[in-house]
Amino acid sequence: MKHIFQKGTDTSKTLLLLHGTGGTEQDLLPLAEIIDKGANILSVRGNILENGMPRFFKRLAEGIFDEEDLVFRTKELNDFLDEVATKYEFPRDNITAIGYSNGANIAASLLFHYKDSLNAAILHHPMVPRRGIELPDLSDKKVFIAAGTNDPICPAQESEDLKSLLEGAGAKVKIHWEDFGHQLTINEVKSAAEWYNN
Repeated sequence: MKHIFQKGTDTSKTLLLLHGTGGTEQDLLPLAEIIDKGANILSVRGNILENGMPRFFKRLAEGIFDEEDLVFRTKELNDFLDEVATKYEFPRDNITAIGYSNGANIAASLLFHYKDSLNAAILHHPMVPRRGIELPDLSDKKVFIAAGTNDPICPAQESEDLKSLLEGAGAKVKIHWEDFGHQLTINEVKSAAEWYNN
């Protein structure tokens, strides 16, 4: 997978950056600066193109995921994390994902499918990746969800449902609300940083 790796001053922690539809591995680098200046940065570009725009998995329509592809791409990303942790010599068990929109959805999917894929996750405007499946035990995981009360792409109920499902699997979840639609705001990033650093 196309990616950027930057070794941090504190190599025990790694931030996994996952862009939104049409983004690249450059997009979320400024967020890493705000969240944790010292951590390693692993920023990945989605392997799927939709009308020329990079994504992490296919969808059938707006808000309707191609579940088969989602499962395949989630495994692909998890395997990639195993590989690069060895290659770049960072701890596989201390990765915090920071995802926006489509990137937040694949990060949530990692948690839904692989118990040890992530240590924590910051999900900006995510949806529920899959419904009706049993989640692994996430009792040692922390998740921050930033959501829009008036998000036209990701209804508020999706964020509430995701919180319930993750909490049902034992994760500690904080939800932060904004009123700027689907926009990724500096306010929610600062709120995520505060959560991460506490």
